[in-house]
Amino acid sequence: MVKINGVPQDAAGKTVAVLLEHMNLNPARTAVMVGGEILPKANFGRVLQDGEEVDIIGFVGGG
Repeated sequence: MVKINGVPQDAAGKTVAVLLEHMNLNPARTAVMVGGEILPKANFGRVLQDGEEVDIIGFVGGG
């Protein structure tokens, strides 16, 4: 299990890119932290491991 935004989910073995796709999030407008460290967009092909903690923040425009 991978804890995503505090909620355990069955995401071990998936890449960050696939996870974002399943969550219908645009990678260009999303920040991802794995284990408390910001993951560069170039590394969204990284495979998530069991027990990791992931925080995902989607940016929205407005004013």
